[in-house]
Amino acid sequence: MTVHFIGAGPGAADLMTVRGRDLVAASPVCLYAGSLVPPEVLGWCPGGARLVNTASMVLDDIVAELVAAHGRGQDVARLHSGDPSVFSAMAEQMRRLDAAGVPYDVTPGVPAFAAAAASLGRELTVPEVAQTVVLTRTSARATPMPPGEDLATLGRSGATMVLHLAVQRIESVVDELVPNYGGDCPVAVVAYASREDEVIVRGTLADITAKVREAGIRRTAVIIVGRVLTAAKFTDSHLYSTARCR
Repeated sequence: MTVHFIGAGPGAADLMTVRGRDLVAASPVCLYAGSLVPPEVLGWCPGGARLVNTASMVLDDIVAELVAAHGRGQDVARLHSGDPSVFSAMAEQMRRLDAAGVPYDVTPGVPAFAAAAASLGRELTVPEVAQTVVLTRTSARATPMPPGEDLATLGRSGATMVLHLAVQRIESVVDELVPNYGGDCPVAVVAYASREDEVIVRGTLADITAKVREAGIRRTAVIIVGRVLTAAKFTDSHLYSTARCR
C-alpha cells in the first residue's frame, strides 16, 4: 500500500488536481484536515471508506492511522489543504513513515497564495516592480522562526511578501514591515480564497489593520504585501517582446 499525500487545494473542490481526485477515489482510507478540506472532496471517497478527521489529532495518532492502514494493505489518501510543500507538517509524517518502512508519494495542490492572487486578479511578479515572492509566516503560537527569517530581515529586499498563519497578528506584522515597505505600500488580505465565503480586504500598511478588524477576519487568510498589487506603469516582459521573438 501507499500513503498518498495530496494537496486538496485552497478550498474550491474543483481546484484539486485530477490526479488527486483519482487517488482519493481509489483509496479505502482518507485522512483529512478538518474544515480546511471541502466536503465535496470527501464525496469522491469510495463507498465504505474509513474517513478520519485529523483536526484534533496529535502527530503520533495520525501516523498510527497511516501505519495501521499499511498493515491492512490499504492505500491512504492523506489530504492537506493547499499544497503540501508549504506549511503542511508533511515532513515530520514522512520522517516517521520512513522509520516504519511505509511507502508514500506526493501529489501537489493549488496553494492558498495562488488562489488569493487569482481572486485579486494580480500577478505577484511584475517586471521592474518585483521578481521575487517570499512565502513566510510568523511564530506566535507556532514553532519559532529560524534565525534570519524574521519579517524585518526578509522585508529588506522589498520583494512581494505572502504571509500565512499571521492574520491574527496583523498589527505586529504591520509594525515589522513598515520600516522597509513604507506605510503607503499596498496590502491585500484574502480569507477563504476560492470559497463561496471568500473575503477580500484591500488597503495599505497604514490602514490594513483597522480594515481587517472591521471585516472580522481572524483565520484561514493570507496577507499579500507589495507594490505589485497596484502596479500599472511597468515595462512589458521580455518573454513576449519583439526583440526576443525575432
